[in-house]
Amino acid sequence: MFTVGFDLDMTLIDSRPGVKAAMDGLSERMGVHIDTDLVITRLGPPLERELARWFPSWEIEAAAALYRELYGTTCLTGTTAMPGAHAAFEAVRAAGGKVIVVTAKSTPLAKLCLDTVGLHPDAIEGWLFSAGKGEALLEHGASIYVGDHIGDIEGAKFANALPVAVATGPIAADVLADAGASVVLSSLEEFGPWLEHHLDNRARVAELEARLRDLGSVAVAFSGGADSAFLLAAAVRALGSEQVVAVTAVSPSLADGELDQAAAFARDLGVRHETVTTDELARDGYRANQGDRCYHCKSELLDTLLPVARGHGMAHVLTGTNADDVAGGFRPGITAAAERGALTPLADAGLTKRAIRTVSKQWGLATWAKPAAACLSSRVAYGIEITPARLARVDRAESALRSALAGAGIPVQNLRVRDLGDVARVEIDAQFVPEVTGDLLAAVEGFSTVELDPVGFRSGSMNELLADPERYR
Repeated sequence: MFTVGFDLDMTLIDSRPGVKAAMDGLSERMGVHIDTDLVITRLGPPLERELARWFPSWEIEAAAALYRELYGTTCLTGTTAMPGAHAAFEAVRAAGGKVIVVTAKSTPLAKLCLDTVGLHPDAIEGWLFSAGKGEALLEHGASIYVGDHIGDIEGAKFANALPVAVATGPIAADVLADAGASVVLSSLEEFGPWLEHHLDNRARVAELEARLRDLGSVAVAFSGGADSAFLLAAAVRALGSEQVVAVTAVSPSLADGELDQAAAFARDLGVRHETVTTDELARDGYRANQGDRCYHCKSELLDTLLPVARGHGMAHVLTGTNADDVAGGFRPGITAAAERGALTPLADAGLTKRAIRTVSKQWGLATWAKPAAACLSSRVAYGIEITPARLARVDRAESALRSALAGAGIPVQNLRVRDLGDVARVEIDAQFVPEVTGDLLAAVEGFSTVELDPVGFRSGSMNELLADPERYR
């Protein structure tokens, strides 16, 4: 059983017509000007806070009482359910959950409004705002709170519930996101599919943590990317930091700055972090850079990492392979890791990249939105020999181009400089391709020609150039 809390005004109900009518009546009865059109643009906080804008402090109590008397009538004809509200209740209950409403509105008026639109929660908690809502959410054991206001996000965080925002009230979607909403929906019509995805993620994470507990102690092959960072965090949650060690491989194929970020992440988790030096370039198969290059790279990684894991008394070695990687098919590195006994708990639990990013954000991991960062050798076209100088050239080119794009106000996430020999082919997020000019591409140095891929970034684009990719599956 789980419990989902919902805010009321502008989340479940559109109360603006009823509120405006009651405020108009209050203005007339008390002889005080109230800009009622303005009032209904900032619904959410307690009534008394709004009335303090129009009345002296000694009149607020009487004004609030009269307003509530008037609203008891105006809400009957001036309230409608927000799109998707009924379906949201049904989605929670279909999944075996309970529904509560936690609102700044008085409890009697909240019930009246809900009855008017045919919404019947399992409990109603009124007179509450911000952290006060959090107290009620804690009492009911709510794990999710849905609202349209920053105060709703604050209440959810107070209760350690997942803050889900709907951009149907006075606060813009980007402001809600910046305030800490885990997800921002455009309306409650999106809530049912979101909840289904959330519960699936929750079940898969529970399976992952159970698998990790069964392993007892683990060494995580930790590149610092979103997948291995999430796996490391999950291992610490399941086993405790004493039963986990993070191991990062250092070699010319590691992009500049990645090691410092990985070390900081491990330090924040309180987990031991070891570095090992790998020498992929000593392997003929890696340098030759055929379709099985990743097999030789992963072989070097695991052959170096396994003794470190044993030295720390760790029973198993884990990689951050996810369910998408397995479904992708072309992953010779997965084969090499499996041959050496490495485990893939993310893939085994069915966790996709999207799910990993979603849960990482919920856990507050800094890596939740980190762009994919494959090793530098993945930028070099198959058949061109991998050398330290070639990898360094790619690293410098990507750093320089990313800086140039940032300076031009182009916020790329994914960026690759593909080394085709004398030609550099630049891939960036497709939506920014039209904004990139030749002056910006001039930041890429060391190549005779620099061209922009018109299709944009796509993971594994070098595989498109293989004549016989099936050979390496």
